[in-house]
Amino acid sequence: MSGTEVLRTERLVLRHLTRDDAPFVLQLINEPGWIANIGDRGIRDLDGARGYIQRIAASYAANGYGLWAAALKDTGEPIGLCGLIKREGLEHSDVGYAFLERVWGHGYAREAAAATLAHARDAIGLSKVLAITTPGNGRSIAVLETIGMKGAGSIRLSGEARDSALFTT
Repeated sequence: MSGTEVLRTERLVLRHLTRDDAPFVLQLINEPGWIANIGDRGIRDLDGARGYIQRIAASYAANGYGLWAAALKDTGEPIGLCGLIKREGLEHSDVGYAFLERVWGHGYAREAAAATLAHARDAIGLSKVLAITTPGNGRSIAVLETIGMKGAGSIRLSGEARDSALFTT
């Protein structure tokens, strides 16, 4: 069963995550790129992945948005996450994304993030959106710059061991 569709792009459907996405989420959050650039969430089994999805679903209820599954339009296969996050320590919501490493370099992150920014502005009514990334994550920085975001220094969020590069619309 797939979750509620939020938006479509040329090649992707962004939709709410469901418990059925747990195997995909478990795979994604344990890939080396996720661990290096986002952090090790310590989730090693399907129950942990379901708990992660449940926390994301709580954002849908509280904020009207959250991270969404980014699935291929043609097959429905989830290949990443993209959406809006309301984090403690950031004044505005931020756009976040992560994709399976096997699909890196195909423009999916740019496509999904650009659509998410447009949705944030046009459908949700957010006047300003932020983004954070690891300062050395050149691929993510390139995506953010390509979709029109500008560097705004660095920030260390509560509970994080390192600074993040901050971007803004």
